[in-house]
Parts: sequence; C-alpha cells; structure tokens
Amino acid sequence: MFEYNPDKHYPTETESRVVIRFQDCDPLRHLNNAKYFDYFFNAREDQVPKLYGLEIIDLIKTYKAAWVVYNHNISYVKPAMVGEWVRIMSRILWHNHNTIVVEYYMTDDSKTQLKTVLWSTMRYVTLAEGKSTDHSGAVEDFLKATSGNLDISQMSIKDRVKELKEHIEKGK
Repeated sequence: MFEYNPDKHYPTETESRVVIRFQDCDPLRHLNNAKYFDYFFNAREDQVPKLYGLEIIDLIKTYKAAWVVYNHNISYVKPAMVGEWVRIMSRILWHNHNTIVVEYYMTDDSKTQLKTVLWSTMRYVTLAEGKSTDHSGAVEDFLKATSGNLDISQMSIKDRVKELKEHIEKGK
C-alpha cells in the first residue's frame, strides 16, 4: 500500500525501454494502432510498483473502487517499427476529486523522435455499484505525490504533441 512520506521526492514520470515485437506489427512492419495501448498500459503497470512501491490492485481491494476509462485521445506522430527499441513514458497529467488523465508517450530509444501520445481519462468508481466516488486516503495521497497537475483545460492533444516535440528537440 502507498504510504506518503512528505520528506521523499516522488518522480512524476515513469519510463520503460521496450522492443517492438513482430507479432504486434502490421504487414508494413508498423506497430498496429491498437497495440500501442497494450505497450503503454503494460509499461505503466510495470513501473508504478518499482517507483512508488504500489500495486494498484491493493488500492482497489482496500477502497473497493477503481478507475474506468471513459475517453482515449491518441495522436500517432511517427510509426514504431518491428524490432525497434523505444522508450515509453507515462504520468498522471491531471486529477480532481474523482477523475484522472494519464498521459503516455513513446519516443525512439534515444529520445530524439516523438512517436505517439495518448491521453486516457478515467473516472474513479465503486466496484459494487459502478458509481462515481471521490478519491480518498492513500489514493488521494498517491495522486498528490505523483501528479504533475498540468492545467490541460485549454490544451488539446495537438497542443501537447507540439509541446512534447519542442521539449524533445531541446534535449538533443
């Protein structure tokens, strides 16, 4: 279970290095559009326990609530190719009392080329009734400790792609 320590710095971004598998690609050797979701979700699922000491299933069991996706917004910038090593970053971009937006993005291995950006918007709901509920306890602590809380109210994914591309260009 996540235990917030005010003296500890919590990174707001996770990062994984993965190879694009042949079985996940189309005949043009591009990663299949639907497979980006698997790569993104698997990378985050692997990294959250390592960085924060938290298994999400523990929060679900304790609070009898979970996040359910109600919107995905994805922008395919450059294709990921079979056999290519890529970097996958994720972060909680924004949250309020019952909703989170998780951002995932993929770059080439050297982090010089943006490939894809995904925003997943999720509502926190009770397991029994499936009704919206507020974040509380360790869930709220986790979100406060790890979220960037970027103001995305006036930002589109197109704006974010441009911003990430500029950030990557500066990193060269």
